Amino acid sequence: MLHTEKEGSHQAQGSVCSSTMRPVPLISSVQRIVLYETKARFFLVGSNNRETKFRVLKIDRTEPKELVIIDDKVEYTQREVRELLSMLDVGNRATRPAQKGGSGLTRTVSAFGIVGFVRFLEGYYIVLITKRRRVAILGGHTVYKIEDTSMIYIPNDTVRNAHPDESRYVKIFQNVDLSSNFYFSYSYDLTHTLQFNLTAACNFLPFRHTRRPEKQPESGEDEEEEGEEEEEDNKDPVFETSGESGDENIAESVPNVELEKGHICGVQNCPEYKFVWNTHMLEKFEDRVHPDWKLCIIHGFCAQSNVCVYGRPIFITLIARRSILFAGTRFLKRGANCEGQVANEVETEQIVHDASVLSLGSGRYTAYVQMRGSVPLYWSQDITTMMPKPPIGLDLADPYAYIAGLHFNDMMKRYGTPVIILNLVKKREKRKHESVLTEELVSAVNYLNQFLPPQHAIQYIAWDMARFTKSKNVNVMERLGEIADRVVMRTGFFKSGPHLYCTRLRPDEKCSEMQGVADECGRRQTGVLRTNCVDCLDRTNTAQFVTGKVALAFQLYSLGVLEDPKLEFDTDAVRVFEELYEDMGDTLALQYGGSQLVHSIQSYRKLSPWTSHSRDIMQTLSRYYSNAFSDAEKQSAINLFLGMFLPQEGRANLWDLPTDYYLHHTHSRGDYPRVRRSYTQWWELPVLRALPLPQDEVCRDHRDGQIIYWSNKDDERLDEFSEYYRPFQLTVFEDLFVSNMPHSIKDFMPNPSDPKSDPCPFAVRKTTGKFGFSSGRKAIGAAPPTAAVHEDNSTSESDVSSEDDLTSSATPISPLSSSSTHVSFKDLFQTMKETYGVSINNMEAMDRKDLAVYRRFVMIGLNASKQFTDPKGVPRARKTLTEFYPTSAFKIDSSQEVIPPTVDKRSKKVYEDYLELGKTGHTKPIIREDYEVYRGYVSKKYK
Repeated sequence: MLHTEKEGSHQAQGSVCSSTMRPVPLISSVQRIVLYETKARFFLVGSNNRETKFRVLKIDRTEPKELVIIDDKVEYTQREVRELLSMLDVGNRATRPAQKGGSGLTRTVSAFGIVGFVRFLEGYYIVLITKRRRVAILGGHTVYKIEDTSMIYIPNDTVRNAHPDESRYVKIFQNVDLSSNFYFSYSYDLTHTLQFNLTAACNFLPFRHTRRPEKQPESGEDEEEEGEEEEEDNKDPVFETSGESGDENIAESVPNVELEKGHICGVQNCPEYKFVWNTHMLEKFEDRVHPDWKLCIIHGFCAQSNVCVYGRPIFITLIARRSILFAGTRFLKRGANCEGQVANEVETEQIVHDASVLSLGSGRYTAYVQMRGSVPLYWSQDITTMMPKPPIGLDLADPYAYIAGLHFNDMMKRYGTPVIILNLVKKREKRKHESVLTEELVSAVNYLNQFLPPQHAIQYIAWDMARFTKSKNVNVMERLGEIADRVVMRTGFFKSGPHLYCTRLRPDEKCSEMQGVADECGRRQTGVLRTNCVDCLDRTNTAQFVTGKVALAFQLYSLGVLEDPKLEFDTDAVRVFEELYEDMGDTLALQYGGSQLVHSIQSYRKLSPWTSHSRDIMQTLSRYYSNAFSDAEKQSAINLFLGMFLPQEGRANLWDLPTDYYLHHTHSRGDYPRVRRSYTQWWELPVLRALPLPQDEVCRDHRDGQIIYWSNKDDERLDEFSEYYRPFQLTVFEDLFVSNMPHSIKDFMPNPSDPKSDPCPFAVRKTTGKFGFSSGRKAIGAAPPTAAVHEDNSTSESDVSSEDDLTSSATPISPLSSSSTHVSFKDLFQTMKETYGVSINNMEAMDRKDLAVYRRFVMIGLNASKQFTDPKGVPRARKTLTEFYPTSAFKIDSSQEVIPPTVDKRSKKVYEDYLELGKTGHTKPIIREDYEVYRGYVSKKYK
């Protein structure tokens, strides 16, 4: 269903809004929650950051096993909600006997969001986010990491029916640590890619298409041609729906909307539930309440770093989304299930944008998406025997590649074509182990390609990475770079906004030959690189890093930062980027394999010291121990958390099941599809029609559940500026997230205080920087020390807890050892000799003139006080007093008041142009004279 909310606007007939208007993400009005308790009910009071708008949710506590939620969907003011709570307090006190120290309405806990509701064998529990931390900022929209949660039982003690197995289920459920790598945002849709959020939202809105007039029999061909020309002029190719998607009549099924002056549109898309880890906990909740109560939680990795290019902040954000379908641990989830969903499927997106422009609509954003996942076949490994490498077996013959077909159809639906497979599994072995998967995958791809159009065929690249790593004469990173370069040229990358003037003046040959969808208004990525090895951990992470590095060069070039799309390894920018991928690889390896990466990126570059071998051995042992002894418990917790297993009385308990095979393979339960797909037409027809664009971005299916909100630009739900800067709140600069996030100069430049050092982050350096690349590094985005910063803890008694002290999120990387180069006071500040040209360390060696100046300066300071202390310690009045008068151009100059000077029209014009530049970004010169000067400069430099 398409929900439309309007404030101060109305639907009109005839005209539509301009095609250049871009909707903005809708900001949730429930960002702070207080839970109040009575004997009969829970009252959840949610508010926005300013605490000017409130909503109330009532939960019945008298039902032992049912969830009864009442949402009046009324927006309250602060005064109204206080009166409501006061009335509830008095009413509940009057209806029950007096209690010592008790009151009718008790405040239980304050929180920042609802994860969801869950039930085992007794009543329901509510899971609340009680602590959060900022980890990234995208266009003024904040991404938070969950730091702590609270799980509260809803029914009161009088109706509770105790069950002996309830506590065990609660313990298993809590084995999924919600404080470990779970992320959410109140406005930005983390479940979709940036390309989807900035392009597909426009396609699904009703005002994006003009209703076509009905054809009149007497209309001539000239009128038809004129109408077609006008439609083409108003068309924005990159941000429009594909003509082959089957949605040609979408304009006839949606209303026309007139955009009133000063009104903008906020959009909240239906999430991609494949990456929403609290989907099961939202099932009994989301359809009954206002959408602002719902939070979509993703699991994986999210971090952000700042690459400073001569003062211009370029933010690099890395987001990894783990799929909830066929999710599990290393040896217990391999291959694919009967629906084509693969194990360890992770969507990786790197976003690079110029942070000097805040807004998503006005700024310049680029993104590149990759994907990793297990080999899409029916295969597993026998873990009954204690072996480091259990044998690989194919569980089911699939001569028509039915499972692989389902998987690749889903990939084409989400990413378009070409789908490129980079298979890093071994090809030749003395004793067949990994090579079994390679042979079967090649056979499946060859079969599926027979029935696809040649231009949309699945492209397969096989490279035995382990074999080439052992060779001393092969540069693994160089060979991977060649593959990555071809891949990025085929898929392209996403870029919002028109191309920069500098890239038009000096077009790069490689960029002009790059595939994908591109025009003057932007660029889209079509297709995706799918990388896999056996575990999709060590080798896969390195291959994705190299591909991301190639894409990063194109992204920086499109932002006007690089002269050509090339990046060297030993630069600060690549070191920042490598740290992000190392941290992501360690995090994903811990989630799936039970240990950090055994072979890091440095290992494949053959730069890691010999001491790292001991670390590799320890990580191998840790992974082996985790797989052998703790993976079964971890898998049970995931099955319970995601709702794959639902506890019921009279049925077997979760810990009594011999296997969880039937939980993830619906065919084993008899749930066969009603219509079995053809062995030749393994793809869906709407998917093929939309190619090379993904069907998810061009079809209108996502309009179901989409929320559209109309209001003026000052509305808090649409105001990105207030959401980010919080002008109503006192903040400290040193506590801001942007001040503490990893920085290319602060954390990676060897000697930032040395004036001879080149501050360019693309300069090649042979040193390892201040903090090096030792294995003991602290992760980017790790939590800061508790003594150094204030955390955003909602368990405090005050109504308003400290906000983003949470901005103390991503702290700089700490030094690794005593041998690292520390930043001292001398490194940060210049000496007196360097600053003033005179040193006063040795008074006898000073020049008389300098000494006289210094003494006069000291006496002025002494005479400024009205009294002094004599040698006997007696305070006396000073006879001569030096008085200071401020020298200022202002008539009134104090800390309380100041009269601004008069400013001429020319200065005002310069300042207005500067502000306009901040809104629109770097654009081509407007004045003709400036244009000619700039063109002459470029032509001379690049002859």
